[in-house]
Amino acid sequence: MQFHILSFEGPDAYARSGGLATRVIGLSNTLAQLDCETHLWFIGDPELPGHEDDGKLHLHRWCQWVSQHHPGGVYDGEEGKAADYNRSLPPFLAAEALVPHLQRSLRGVVLAEEWQTVHAVLHLHWLLCRAGLRDRVTILWNANNTFGFDRIPWDQLQQAATITTVSRYMKHRMRDWGVEALVIPNGLDASAFDPPDRPTVQALRRRFRDRVLLTKLARWDPDKRWMGALDIVQALKQQGARPLLVARGGSEEYGMDVLKSAKARGLQVSDRAASVPGTKGLLEAIEDPGDADVLNLKSFVDTESRSALFRGADAVLANSEHEPFGLVGLETMAVGGIAATGCSGEDYAVPGQNALVLETDDPREFISFFHSMQQEPHRMAQMRRAGRATARRYAWPDVVDRVLMPRVEERSYERLGDLSPADEYVPIPDHHPVDPVDAD
Repeated sequence: MQFHILSFEGPDAYARSGGLATRVIGLSNTLAQLDCETHLWFIGDPELPGHEDDGKLHLHRWCQWVSQHHPGGVYDGEEGKAADYNRSLPPFLAAEALVPHLQRSLRGVVLAEEWQTVHAVLHLHWLLCRAGLRDRVTILWNANNTFGFDRIPWDQLQQAATITTVSRYMKHRMRDWGVEALVIPNGLDASAFDPPDRPTVQALRRRFRDRVLLTKLARWDPDKRWMGALDIVQALKQQGARPLLVARGGSEEYGMDVLKSAKARGLQVSDRAASVPGTKGLLEAIEDPGDADVLNLKSFVDTESRSALFRGADAVLANSEHEPFGLVGLETMAVGGIAATGCSGEDYAVPGQNALVLETDDPREFISFFHSMQQEPHRMAQMRRAGRATARRYAWPDVVDRVLMPRVEERSYERLGDLSPADEYVPIPDHHPVDPVDAD
C-alpha cells in the first residue's frame, strides 16, 4: 500500500507546535520502517527543499510560498495556508503520486489530520471519484482535538472519509456533533523508551531530596489546569512539604495569569533559562532554587532533558481538564516516571496501578494519593513498572499492527455507494489565488 499523511504539523522546527507533530512523525516513520511507501504532506520550513525522501519516507513541504511571508511558524497565517493547502495539494498528490500507483492495480491509504485538512479530503475524494479510482483508496480523517469543529461540513466529510479519533473520550465528545468515530490511539516513537540519562536523574534526586519535586510541561491554557497545579503546590507548602514545581509553558498570554496567581497565593516564582542545551543546561537552569516554589523555565526543554525530568521528579502533573489523549502522561510512563493525569482522554491510565488519576480540582486528592504511595515504596516501584509496561503497548509499531491496519483492511471492503462526481464536492477553483500578505 501507498500511504499519504495530510497534516499541518511535521518534523521541521517550523512545523512543530504540539502533539500533532509528535503523532505524524512517529506514524510516518513507523509506516516507512514497515516497508510501506509513505508520503507526509505538511506545512514545512520555507527555506528547506520542497521534497525530500530517504527511500520509503517522502517529505513534501507545502505552502512554502505562503510560509515565506509568515516566519512565525506553522500556524502563522493559518487561514491562507489552509486555503492554499486545500486548493493546490489534492490535484498534485493525485496526479503525481496516487493515481499512477492506483493504475498499477495497487491500493492507497490517506490519513488526514485535523480541521485544516477537511477540504483537502473532500477535494481529493471528488478527484478520485471523477477518475473512477475512489474504491481503491481508503481515506481516514482524524480528530486530535475539538478545534475547528464548528467549521467542518460533517455530512460531506462522513460521505468522503471514515472518521477516527484518538480516545474514547473524544469519541463521546464527537457524538454531540452527530459523528460516530472509530478510535485509533496515539503511539510512542522508539525514542520515547530510551533510558533517561542516569547521572542527570541522580543529580535531580540528590539536589531535591528534601523537597517534593513536581514538574508540569504544557501550553499555558486553562484546559491544562495550571491553577490546579498551583493549588497542589500551595497546599503542600502549607503542610510544610517544601514543594518545588518546575514549569514550562508556551508563549500564550495565559501564562501571565498563571504566574500572577502564583504570586497572589504567596508562592515565590523564579524565572530560569539554560545557557547551554541538553541535560547540562537543565541542571544549570534549576540549580539553587533557594526559597522559590515555582521555577518557570524560559528556555526550550529538549527530549533528553524531558525524559530525565519526568523520571527524576516525584510526580509529573499531567492533570488536564480536557485532554483528547494525554501524550505527556504516556511519555512519563515510558521512562518510568509517576504520572498524575486527569480523567478525560487518558484511556491508558488505571488509577493506583500505573498512574495517579485526579478526578477533582481538590488538591487534597493528589496529596492523599501521593502520601499513600510515598509511605509504601514498593507500591511506587510497582506503579513505575506497570507504567512502562502500559507504554510499551502504545509503541507505534504495536498501534499500527493492532489497530490501524485492521481498520484500513476493514474499510477497504466497505461499499461506497454511488460515486458519481456530479454529486460530490466541487473543488476550490484555481482562479482564486491566496495573497500571502493577507493570508493571516
